[in-house]
Amino acid sequence: MDLDAYVLAHQHEWARLHELASKRGKLTGAEGDELLDLYQRVATHLSEIRTRSPEPTLVAHLSSMLATARLRSAGTRTLSLDDVTAFFTDTFPAALYRTRAWWLWTMAANVVVAWVIGAWFVANPSVESALLSPEEVDQLVNNDFENYYGEYAAGSFALRVWTNNAWVSALCIALGVLGVPVILLLLNNIVNGAVIGGLMWSHGRGDLFFGLILPHGMLELTAVFVAAGVGLRIFWAWIEPGPRRRLDAIASAGRVAMSVALGLVAVLLVSGIIEAFVTPSPLPTWARIVIGFVAWGAFMTYVFTVGRWAAHRGGTGDLAARDVGDMAPVVG
Repeated sequence: MDLDAYVLAHQHEWARLHELASKRGKLTGAEGDELLDLYQRVATHLSEIRTRSPEPTLVAHLSSMLATARLRSAGTRTLSLDDVTAFFTDTFPAALYRTRAWWLWTMAANVVVAWVIGAWFVANPSVESALLSPEEVDQLVNNDFENYYGEYAAGSFALRVWTNNAWVSALCIALGVLGVPVILLLLNNIVNGAVIGGLMWSHGRGDLFFGLILPHGMLELTAVFVAAGVGLRIFWAWIEPGPRRRLDAIASAGRVAMSVALGLVAVLLVSGIIEAFVTPSPLPTWARIVIGFVAWGAFMTYVFTVGRWAAHRGGTGDLAARDVGDMAPVVG
C-alpha cells in the first residue's frame, strides 16, 4: 500500500469527520447522517491501514478521531439525582432481594460456625493457655477490648471503621469468582470473633462483649455476609452458567455484585457511625443494642419491602440493557 497516496485520497473525509465530531451545538439531521456515514468509512480506512501499513502515528490519530465521533453520535450520560434515587429504590434493593438466598445462607452458616467455635473454645480451657499467656488474657479481657472503641476520636474512628469494612466487603466481591478466598476470609473473621468472644465469656465478661459488639455488629456483619454471598454467586455463575455463555453469566453476576457493593458503602457508613458514636457511648447497654437492632431491622425491612417491590417491577440489580451492550447468541 502506498500510504502517502492513501492519506491524500481520504484526507478530506477525515477532516470532515473531525469537523462534525468537534462542532459545538447540535448537529442537523443531515449532519448527523453524514457523521455516521463518515464514521463507518473512516473505520474501514483504519482497518485497512492497520492490516496493510500500520503506521503508529496515523493509527493513533484515526483511532482518537473515531472515538470522538462515536462519543458525539452516541451522546454522554451524566449522573443526576434521578439516577441516585433510582439506584436506591430499584437497582440496589432489587439486587439484594434477588440474591437473598445466597447471603442469608451465608449469614446463617457463619453464625452457626461462630457459635460452635466459641462454645468449643469455652469448653476447652487448655486452648486458651496455648494461645495467650495469663497476662495477655488479662490485658485483653479487662482493658484492650473495651478501650478499642474509645481509643480514637469518634469522627476519625467512624471513617477508619467504614473504610476497613468497605475494604473487606470489596475483597469478598473481588475474590468471589475464585470462591475459596471468600470462604477463607470469612473463616478468618469468624475464628477471630469466636476466640475473643470465648475469652470474654470464660472470664465473666460476656455481657461486655455482646454489649459492645451487637450495636454495630448486627448491621456491619450482615453487610459483610451480603458481600460474601454475592461474591460466591459470581463463583457459582462460573461453575454453572445455565443457558448463557459462561462469560456472560459471570459478567451479569459481577454487575449485580457491583451494584450491591456500591449500595453497601452507604450501609457500612451507617454501621461505622454507630460503632463510633453509639457503641462507646455512656448509654445503657440495652439502649445501645436497641439502636443497633433498629438499624439492622430497617435494613432487613428495606430488603424485603422495597427490594421485593423492585423485583416485582422487573428489577434485577443489573445494568440497563443500553449499558450492558449486545451479547453473542447461544447455540441451542
